[in-house]
Amino acid sequence: MAGNLRSMRRDPINREGLRPRFWERVPLARMTRAEWEALCDGCGKCCLNKLEDPDMREVALTRIACRLYDDETCRCAHYENRRQIVPDCVVLTPENIARNAYWMPATCAYRLLWEGRPLPDWHPLISGRPESVIEAGVAAHRWTLPELDVPEEEWEDHIIEEPGT
Repeated sequence: MAGNLRSMRRDPINREGLRPRFWERVPLARMTRAEWEALCDGCGKCCLNKLEDPDMREVALTRIACRLYDDETCRCAHYENRRQIVPDCVVLTPENIARNAYWMPATCAYRLLWEGRPLPDWHPLISGRPESVIEAGVAAHRWTLPELDVPEEEWEDHIIEEPGT
């Protein structure tokens, strides 16, 4: 599997110089920007298109990825400019987590901490390795379909169970 993870070895998220185990002691609203960004495990599941039943507040995950999603690295290819390219992209913040947590992946650190639950052992903040997310089978790695290749009316045909749950 080491060859499959070559693209993940250099963590694009700077996790250096953060307060020790800040996620256990610091409320989401009081984290620094660097701490907030470091919570992302890099699974890529937030970049998968979802189908929602608004009446039931139920969300179904699809294997259809945002046009900016890089299936190899499990990252947004244009993270800093994503809102300019995809205006509907949700930039998660401490201020909007309450209204967005329900559709975030069940394994998402932001959602877990907002719900008062601990981070899993495979999270890079605990494992010290960004590739641990792929090794745990949690990441949307090498199995997504680009949204521009699948008509929206066919997305329902691509509903999946969330990996890692």
